[in-house]
Amino acid sequence: MNSEAIMARTIEEEMESLREEERRLASKKAQLVKRARDEAIKSVEKTGLLKLESRRLEALAGRIKSLGIEEVEKRLAA
Repeated sequence: MNSEAIMARTIEEEMESLREEERRLASKKAQLVKRARDEAIKSVEKTGLLKLESRRLEALAGRIKSLGIEEVEKRLAA
């Protein structure tokens, strides 16, 4: 084999290695996002908010969304 063929194969191998690494990282990122979401849900469960009837919880969440987190925190701290 000439050096061009060896270099081309090596580049192809490196590209495939990079694609595999990207797939692995994407999978790990998805797992971390799921874990963060699960932890957030557990935090909400601990507060007792999930015991509210769905209509009340939805209204509360909507109000928080419309005011913004910072405004809600400010009002609660007052």
